[in-house]
Amino acid sequence: MKNLILLLRPHQWLKNLFIFLPLFFGRHFTDIEYLIPCIMAFLAYSFAASSIYCFNDIWDVEADRQHPKKSKRPIASGKISQRMGYLVAVGCVVVSLLLVIWGMGTNSFLLSAIICFYLVINVLYCIKLKQVALVDVFIIAFGFVLRVFAGGVAAGIWISQWIVLMTFLLALFLAFAKRRDDVVIYEDTGLKARKNVNRYNLQFMNQAISIVASITMMCYIMYTVSEEVTERMDTSYLYVTSVFVLAGIMRYLQLTIVDVKSGSPTKVLMTDRFIQFCVFGWLISFFCNSILLSCYEKDCGF
Repeated sequence: MKNLILLLRPHQWLKNLFIFLPLFFGRHFTDIEYLIPCIMAFLAYSFAASSIYCFNDIWDVEADRQHPKKSKRPIASGKISQRMGYLVAVGCVVVSLLLVIWGMGTNSFLLSAIICFYLVINVLYCIKLKQVALVDVFIIAFGFVLRVFAGGVAAGIWISQWIVLMTFLLALFLAFAKRRDDVVIYEDTGLKARKNVNRYNLQFMNQAISIVASITMMCYIMYTVSEEVTERMDTSYLYVTSVFVLAGIMRYLQLTIVDVKSGSPTKVLMTDRFIQFCVFGWLISFFCNSILLSCYEKDCGF
């Protein structure tokens, strides 16, 4: 059972929290009629993602056995057979689609289409596309955008272009940082974690990460001061939250370039106190802008 749980990688389900972004930015996070469909979409998407993790571990089993960290995965280490891995993957897909059909109602067809498209793209990614430099990281980033669209479809909320842009850029930044970890292993040991790793080097990765981080930060600042957002949020002080975004990005750059600990963004989020502080600080400042500062602008006595 322990190895089956490791195979499903439930800690990676944190990535699917992007499904709740439309609720958060649309100010519907506490509305039950919006929250319940998103929870169902989160569970469905998580099982679909786990099926891809299973397939990926089966497809890459030989390469994983040569990797210092991935060799400990259940299939690579032989603790779970490849046949069992296929059965678990198929079971996860079935559970995912049943959750959509059972819990989504009129939106079930569109959400099922998004999940099926995600599955197809990621199977192609596992088989071939991850071997193509640059294409691999862009597909990863696009996968996070699909999560946002899944949340919007589940809750029936219109997706802002700002959310799509920031999600794509942030995911691209994290994907480049993760690839940099593979480049470091390759240059230190000569082991190829991925076949396309020789199409990258540290100089390129550092420049790419810096460029994407800069664009991400600028996009977020433009979002906080845009007329559309300030009117919808009913506050003109949302730019204050940029401090925590900048601090979080700089910290991740430090972990990536100085400490070389960017192999798993999920593990970084779960273990790094500074990143966690930035996330909670951003959440608190965002809510303060939405409530307290809007009251101040309306002369409510604050």
